[in-house]
Formats: sequence, structure tokens, C-alpha cells
Amino acid sequence: MSKTQERLQRSNGVIMPIFSIPSPYGIGTFGKAAYDVVDFISDASLKYWQILPLGQTSYGDSPYQSFSSFAGNPYFVDLDMLIEDGFLKEDDLDNLNFGDNDRYVDYAIQYNLRYRILKKAYENSKGKLDNKIKEFRKKEAYWIEDYAMFMAIKHDNLDISWVEWDDKLRDRDTKALDEFRKKHKDDIDFYVFIQYEFFIQWGKLKDYANRRNIDIIGDLPIYVAFDSCDAWVNSEILAMDEVTKKALIVGGAPPDAYSEDGQLWGNPVYNWDKVKETSYDFWEKRIGMALRTYDLLRLDHFRGFEKYYAIPATDENAKFGSWEIGGGYEFFDHIMKKYPDRQFIAEDLGYITKEVDDLKDYYGFPGMNVIQFAFNENFDSNYLPHNYERNSVVYASTHDSSTLKGWLDNLDEEELSFVTRYFGLEEDDNYLWEIIRALMASVSDVAMYQIQDFFEMGDESKINSPSTLGINWKWRSKEEDFTDELAEKIKEMSRLYGRYNG
Repeated sequence: MSKTQERLQRSNGVIMPIFSIPSPYGIGTFGKAAYDVVDFISDASLKYWQILPLGQTSYGDSPYQSFSSFAGNPYFVDLDMLIEDGFLKEDDLDNLNFGDNDRYVDYAIQYNLRYRILKKAYENSKGKLDNKIKEFRKKEAYWIEDYAMFMAIKHDNLDISWVEWDDKLRDRDTKALDEFRKKHKDDIDFYVFIQYEFFIQWGKLKDYANRRNIDIIGDLPIYVAFDSCDAWVNSEILAMDEVTKKALIVGGAPPDAYSEDGQLWGNPVYNWDKVKETSYDFWEKRIGMALRTYDLLRLDHFRGFEKYYAIPATDENAKFGSWEIGGGYEFFDHIMKKYPDRQFIAEDLGYITKEVDDLKDYYGFPGMNVIQFAFNENFDSNYLPHNYERNSVVYASTHDSSTLKGWLDNLDEEELSFVTRYFGLEEDDNYLWEIIRALMASVSDVAMYQIQDFFEMGDESKINSPSTLGINWKWRSKEEDFTDELAEKIKEMSRLYGRYNG
């Protein structure tokens, strides 16, 4: 079996989170507006739609800190579709305040309203979905029962972390879990219902996108959240204390020019020896689920598979971590054999060693180039377009960066001079669109843009500012942002540079 995956089609793509889709209910969903977004993407001749992880968010609202690697975000279940199915009535939504800002999500409102509405839909669904729910539970048995139990226990304990639960529930004592299941069956069934609706609605939307020749790029965080069903069920493969279940070693990044203390993420790291002893069971199921949910996967923090930065959990910063061996070739050999038709993109940003490049190249994974990282004072960045290789994905911006306009707006005089000289820009040029054009003309197989780049929006539409809390994952688009004229402009440029998805 060839270890090298197939190359991606020369094409363009767009990054747009589900929560950013227009909606009258305060956050994007899988409803009609999502289908309209697919139509726009298709009309613009874009091949790939990259979304952020679809998991259920927790404290901080980050899709990279989810209660489960398998479950979907309840906020994305479309309420109008529940009305169409007869599980809600229109007047159930009357006089409900989903927020007064149509550009930003209010997650406090979502948390307080959504579950109440979904509970009403669940009550109205009883007796109507029994066989379908039963079949869903059978198909998803390897994760759904643990997840629903986890959420029901968490709700019963006022949302405190699972390590603070009663010892027997924390330690997954069989008798204690059986007793809880009997006492809280309806609560458990409620969480199963939400996931059933989530995957029914998402499946229909993804099928629609695929029929329009659009592939979905999913995003797979390397680590699981500490307060998650994943950690509760799989603590033996994580660097956690066997008795207290507290993390011993957490992930992060070492100090660099951007952070003198480094980055302390707080996620428990894997004990790769234990992962191997289990025949990579958790990872096999996790990637299998992701490959069913998306068409191809971006592997977040790819370098962590070769070596990962390990920080004592008691440390207050990331200064004193150490580099430890990750899953490496053995791990990917196993995954590639299990899923021979998979396609991965390696998120290889930042300081990357030769060993990481060798691992990526061995399997033919395309890496990432971000144009905003290119213009250093030494004129020697690998992110400059003349250094790209074909098997790569170039990004105008990412969810962790400024938008393309935001970046241009914030360049100092020297940096802006470098940019204009490099791209041959004249004073009356539209710098943003000329850079979009240059990336389309580049040799990289895929060119990716945030939807805000096409909308010419600045950092008021920024998705995430790393190492900050409370201001992220909120930006929303409006219906009027998506115009036929814009779709035609992107389409013609795509055709010109051989990226046409007709």
C-alpha cells in the first residue's frame, strides 16, 4: 500500500464557521441560510468549505475545547427544521430574545435559551422517533451512551468538572453508573435526541454541499479537553493521576518572539506508550468519526505528532516544558492502513523541524502557508509565494489571524513597503484583491480565504485572538454580505488561474 495520499485538486476554498452563518436565532445553524451559503460557495466556483470543529463548546466557547470529540454542538441544530418536523410550534419561539447584535453571538443567551427550547422539542418528539433513535444509538454505541451519561451527570452536578464528581461516578464505577442511568433515564435520552437531530441535519447539509461538488474540510484538534467525556472515559491513555484523575502533564508551546512565557493550553497530553498498547483504539474511532463527518481533515498542531511540548500541570507558565516523542510513523502507519482513502492537511505553522517536515512529506500531507507570516525583515521566509511547493495549501488568513484587510490595515510603513514591492502594487490598486489574485496565481494546489477576506472586512470580524478569553468565536455574517456580483468576481478569478470548480 502506498503511504502517500492523493494530491488535492487545484482549487480555491473558504473558511467559514457554522456559527457565522446568518440566522434570526443568534447563531448560525444547519438551516436554510446554510444551504444559501453552500449555493454562494458553489456559484463562486470554490471547491472547499473549511469549518471549525463542530463539537459542543464549553467554558470560553472555543470549538477547540469540546465536551466530546464525537458529539456535535447543540446550538447548530436548526429550530425552523424542528418546527417543520412537528417538534416545535412557531409560537414556541415568540417573544424570545436571541440577542440584539446581528454581528456577534451572545453565548450566555444561547446557553440559557437553547436547551430549554430543545427540551420542549424532545418532549414533543416522544413516541415519534423511537425506532430511529434506537437505530442511531446502536450505530453510535461506541460513544453516544458515554457522552449522554457524561452530560446528564454534569448537568445534575451544576456543570462542575467531572474530577469533582462523587468518587464512584468520577471513577466510572459500574454500579454507580447503572443507578444513575435508571434514575436519570429521561435526561440521558434528551442528550441522545439532540445528537440524533444534530447528525440528521448536518448529514443533509453535507450531502447538499457534496452534490454541488463542494468538499468539507474539518479541523481535528490534537488534544482533547480536560473537562470532557473523552478524558473521563479514556484517562488511562492520558498523562493523568490514576487516583485523583488530575492532569500531570499538559500541552502547550514554548516561549518565542510572540510570548516570553510560552503558551499553556491546559489539555492533558497523551501517554503514547499507552495509546499504542490499546492499538490506537481511541484515535482510530476519533478519526473514523471525523472522516464520516467531513470529507478531509486538517490536523491541528501537526508537529505534536512528531514531538510534543510537555509542561508540568502545576506550572504557572510554559517556560519549563520539555519536548517528548509523539506517535510518529507508527501511529500514522496504523491510521493510513485503517483508512486508506483518507486525506489530511498538516497544520505545520510556526517553528517546524526537519523531522516534522520529513513526517509530513513521507505521507504526502500538504502543509500550510500563511501569507501574513511571510514578510520578515530578512526577506527569506518560506511563506513567500516564490518558495511554495505544489503540494501545499496557501491561506490569506486563518481563524487565529487577522483578516486579510485587518492585516493590511495594521502593517507599519516598512512592512507595507515590503508587501507593495513584492506584489508590485501601485498606489491606486486594491491591495486586498491583488493579494487574493496573487495567491490564486501561486503554485499551491489549494488557496484558502476566510469569507471575511472576500467581504473586505477588517479585524472587527476576527474569529479568534489566541490567549484571550471572552471576545472570540462570535463574528456573524449577514445575508446581504453574499452577493451575486461577489460570487461572479471570485468565479472569474478562479477560472483565470486554473482553480475553476465547474
